[in-house]
Amino acid sequence: MKTEFQTADTVRLPIRSTQATPMIVAAPTRSSSRTQIPTAVVYCEGNFAKIDGKTANGLVRHSQAYRIVSVIDNAHSGENSGQVLDEVINAIPILGSLDAAIAHATTLPDTFIYGMAPSTGRLSPADRDVVLNAIARGMNIVSGLHEYLSDDTEIAQAASERQVTIRDIRKPKLSKVMRLFDGSVASVHALRIAVLGTDCAIGKRTTATVLARALNAKGIKTVLVGTGQTGLMQGAKYGVAMDAVPPQFCCGELEGAIVAASEAEQPDVILIEGQGALSHPAFCTSAFILRGSQPDAVILQHAPKRSHRCDFPSMPMPTPASEIALIEAFSDTKVIGVTLNHEGMSEAEITDTIGVQTEKLGLPVTDALRRPASHLMAMVVAAYPGLQQRTPVAAI
Repeated sequence: MKTEFQTADTVRLPIRSTQATPMIVAAPTRSSSRTQIPTAVVYCEGNFAKIDGKTANGLVRHSQAYRIVSVIDNAHSGENSGQVLDEVINAIPILGSLDAAIAHATTLPDTFIYGMAPSTGRLSPADRDVVLNAIARGMNIVSGLHEYLSDDTEIAQAASERQVTIRDIRKPKLSKVMRLFDGSVASVHALRIAVLGTDCAIGKRTTATVLARALNAKGIKTVLVGTGQTGLMQGAKYGVAMDAVPPQFCCGELEGAIVAASEAEQPDVILIEGQGALSHPAFCTSAFILRGSQPDAVILQHAPKRSHRCDFPSMPMPTPASEIALIEAFSDTKVIGVTLNHEGMSEAEITDTIGVQTEKLGLPVTDALRRPASHLMAMVVAAYPGLQQRTPVAAI
């Protein structure tokens, strides 16, 4: 398998989102990386390359905010994270414990990232012990859980004593300073494309990231607006953790992020990362994304071999055709293409599925990781031939 994501050696970007200010105390002096790119160990015990390990998976593929130095998962101890995830060797080893990760690093890593997204949204007792161990070692903590670690008395006290930071990605700012939808997204001149899916944890963020890179590489200036905890951890410059915002403000907060990206960057294209699925009864985020972003177009991500929704074994997956019909009925937009999540698929099955679905749907179909990124970009250019290719720019 081939992928464009080789390492996580990247740069730090400011984040404009609804995230609350992290709990910060005076941090101790560490390695010189503190003044450059914070180094990070990603904890993903028992879940790397699985659905609940999607945060770790995403950070291994792409990170602009942290330089990932290792992944912790005893089930794959001694293996290479790129090989396990995408069959491409990278510079990020998988180690069996926090002690091993610290011993492997040349200096104490700056940050411990909780790299899992369990359906409970909470820490297990075993994971709690590891977090406390990381704090005791003097590492900052980053978490995307619905359980805010900075509100936990024991964890917050430990962080205060060790003078480290806790960053709860999903912890929103106060509702009194949140933004209501006001329709200003209609004044955004950039082409707005939402990357939605037929289920959660299906690859929407990865596809959006690949597409953003491909468009920027051709001089079509593109900004990716994050809508989930992983995208914000990766360093999305604009975004909001949608499932942590009160429903009254979801559309307005996303609209605000899009307007801010448009005004500050003057892009040709704004990509909006999807969450959940419009047809999924357990999630409402896709509806807010469609309402708040008012996208000109949608790209739909689908996993052909997934028989049921994540964590819902009695709930069959929808077909791409049914999801497309629902999206286009719900919002004044159009689906311009379909991308595949190739979990459980052979190369032959991917090729056959692309051919069958292309003919059946009358839309271009590709796989963002198993097929050239140019195919994904061509999907957009075919729908909007007026996009002008200029000098390549860095992804935002």
